[in-house]
Amino acid sequence: MDILQKIEGLEGKFHEINLLLTDPAVIADQLRYVRLNREYHDLERVLQATNRYKQAVVELASAKEVFFHESDPEMKELAREEIDSLEAQIPALEEDVKLQLLPQDPEDGKNVVMEIRSGTGGDEAALFAGDLFRMYTKYFEVKGFKYTVSSFSEGAVGGYKEIIFNVTGQNVYGTLKYESGVHRVQRVPATETQGRLHTSAATVAVLPEADEFEVHINEGEIKWETFRSGGAGGQNVNKVESGVRLRYMWKNPNTGEVQEILIECTETRDQPKNKERALARLRTQIYDKEHQKYIDDIASRRKTMVSTGDRSAKIRTYNYPQGRITDHRIGYTVYNLAAFMDGDIQGVIDALTVAENAERLKEANL
Repeated sequence: MDILQKIEGLEGKFHEINLLLTDPAVIADQLRYVRLNREYHDLERVLQATNRYKQAVVELASAKEVFFHESDPEMKELAREEIDSLEAQIPALEEDVKLQLLPQDPEDGKNVVMEIRSGTGGDEAALFAGDLFRMYTKYFEVKGFKYTVSSFSEGAVGGYKEIIFNVTGQNVYGTLKYESGVHRVQRVPATETQGRLHTSAATVAVLPEADEFEVHINEGEIKWETFRSGGAGGQNVNKVESGVRLRYMWKNPNTGEVQEILIECTETRDQPKNKERALARLRTQIYDKEHQKYIDDIASRRKTMVSTGDRSAKIRTYNYPQGRITDHRIGYTVYNLAAFMDGDIQGVIDALTVAENAERLKEANL
């Protein structure tokens, strides 16, 4: 089917949603308003890509008209050059329209909560978790993302047993979502006297931050505790109970299972701010748990391992002796480990995005 037939009727829908977004009744219904706003921007992207494609097709037809009917050799040559240029551009413009036609993941534009935890490997795993945290913060600097650490537990010889942090910016979840999973490292630890190669692991979770209206929480059922924050920070630390801990009993709507969620936040010296941030993390955790079934359903339909949704899956190996990084989902291997650990990870994120889009285009028969 011609690509232009697939987008027939989208302009009408775009104008209809534009009108709905000015309706006071829609504006009052925040959930519907946000959903329509996302749909509006998705359609806007499709139509912009379509207009670029249509314009190129019209210009190609015009250039061919000149080439076949013009007698002036100079004009014919100019037309021929334009034909060559446009024929080279049009396949890429058509591919862009196809990509824009794919349903956008509604989570992509969200900020995220990231969790890095040391896995097998003891002290070395904690050091590796610290290396991963540094790798991501260096990448955030390049992307212009901001991050704030919510809580952390340091390893005995450095690094982190666990570190949880918020990341904000443009299209953060869409950029970082492929990082969820088990990251494995092969290297000789500093503590190893015999020079033997060890394999350790750390897990990374990337959770889309939930908006207030997306999750129902009965705040009256939250049990709050306060405590004194530890660590560096001046006279206020250890004297004022600025740290907060919340406990909440959550019932899984998919299974009926009830479980306790425990969250601590010592991010600031201001107790109300810590409470607000702990609540935001509670919303995100519940949202993540409730949407896990949706993620699993997508994964079960896909042959690709890119969006597996399985956070226990081993996704990447960092081999220090060979300076090699391998992403096992797409067989991507590069030998620039030092630069990679210094935040140069865009190449693998781009490769994963391309693999994911190729699979989705195939599914959508575009």
